[in-house]
Amino acid sequence: MVMDVTPQQGPDSGRPPEPSPQDPCALPAEGATALPPPPPTLRTTLRRAAFGAVAAGVLLAGALVAVDDRDERPKEPGPVERAEAAATAGSPASLSDLTALIGDRQKWVESHPKDAPSLATLGTAYVEWARRSADTAYYPRAEEALKRSLEAQPGERGNGEAWVGLAALANARHDFLAAKRWGETVRKQQPTAWSVYPVLIDAYTGLGDRKAATAATEKFGELRKGVPALARTADLYRGQGWREDALATAREAADRATRPAEKAEALHRLGELAWERGEPEEAVAQFDAALRTDSAHHASLAGRARALVALDRTDEALAAYHRALEQLPRPEYALELGELYASLGLDGDARTQYAKLREMVAAAKKDGVDESLVLARFEADHGDPEAAVELLRAQWRGQHRSAAVADALGWALHRAGRSEEGLEYAQRAADTGVRNASYAYHLGVIQRALAHYGPARRNLEQAVRTNPAFSPLAAPLAREALDALGEPPPGGPGDMRPPSPPPSPEPKREPRPEREEKPEAPAPAPSGTAAALSTSPSPSAPPSVSQSP
Repeated sequence: MVMDVTPQQGPDSGRPPEPSPQDPCALPAEGATALPPPPPTLRTTLRRAAFGAVAAGVLLAGALVAVDDRDERPKEPGPVERAEAAATAGSPASLSDLTALIGDRQKWVESHPKDAPSLATLGTAYVEWARRSADTAYYPRAEEALKRSLEAQPGERGNGEAWVGLAALANARHDFLAAKRWGETVRKQQPTAWSVYPVLIDAYTGLGDRKAATAATEKFGELRKGVPALARTADLYRGQGWREDALATAREAADRATRPAEKAEALHRLGELAWERGEPEEAVAQFDAALRTDSAHHASLAGRARALVALDRTDEALAAYHRALEQLPRPEYALELGELYASLGLDGDARTQYAKLREMVAAAKKDGVDESLVLARFEADHGDPEAAVELLRAQWRGQHRSAAVADALGWALHRAGRSEEGLEYAQRAADTGVRNASYAYHLGVIQRALAHYGPARRNLEQAVRTNPAFSPLAAPLAREALDALGEPPPGGPGDMRPPSPPPSPEPKREPRPEREEKPEAPAPAPSGTAAALSTSPSPSAPPSVSQSP
């Protein structure tokens, strides 16, 4: 990982050093010290300046002028101060500053092992480092530091920041129920503590509780103005499918961001929005701008690779994916690279990436990270669809009911031969309003399998219109499926004609059964099962995505 290093860190190091033997949850000293030596007193300064009685007055005046001149020059903040300022503002710190902060707090807690605030800061910094470096080994260290903080000062006695750190850790491990519990505990005690709302937003989003996520985002905006609130609001709009509002808010966040890490994150968001709109050139430009602003924003390498595939710049895309995986080894990037290789007919290289994905998921599991969603996506398309269904059923039972989980479960059920059951979940994902070409593709394919030809055609058209190159493997299949459906018949389907007027009402009559609807397309004729599906009540739906657990 390319990053600035502090004087105590070797120039070839790409991560904070390993913990010292005296403290298993913390790192050796690095960066600025927590307490710099105090400046010399005025008496000492004058004593050094007074060489003789004759020149005393002149030297005293010169010394005072020198002191005044020195005090007027603001001190340049060091990496620890920059990291603390970013955290205070609710913004991300650069990785080099974050490394310095970790080293600083490590040195301090070695000599002050009961300093609860410093331990809470150290644990939270570990969470952030692990999240942004994909080094899950730091999550157990974060948990240990946060537990030590609570032992020194329980949360009920004012150590809410340690509880917030545990909520952030739970979110990073994809344990959204635990994150919700920690976050709501803090909010109950300190409703105006703005730092708890980002972790609550992430928890509610992971659980699919859109109402609670919206309320938490609005409250965060009231308590913490500026770029952090704009960024969260843009993400909220994006998840609801309000594309124009999301873009306008994301642009404002990028324009107002000043810190490099914060600016890079805002530019990355603009790149993601451009990619989802099917504008790969704009996406590449935004991801490049993010990397120029902060070369350690490695997620932009993967975003850039994705957009380069859409531009048929395959060699550059492969290089970008490999570099992203070197710097940020996330399993979803291995899946994307494997599918790119498969689309090029390089099945051996694809299998290599799929094997790496399994290794990453297994390693993450040892550190308490649940990567069931990405593993299930892989199994559904390239492995065992029944295993994917089992993984995603467990997620749903655990109240992880986001649009992403609903879409993946619907698709896995279809791939396992249970399209009728999968339709319920795929439709639920689309009903959230999010503009995701993959969701529309999955729903359209499932509807086509069930002979719901009109809706299938609409959703497949939406997929290729939203982002024509949303996947190197699935996008060509979406166009093939759409071509196979052909154009709708002239005049539209028969069931679009208005029904005959009912007979004149009588004094007493029993309610008539609902009229059986015809299929939306005349050919090919739907099977008896499909016809029955189109007229019978929908199967028992899973609990609402927006329902609080």
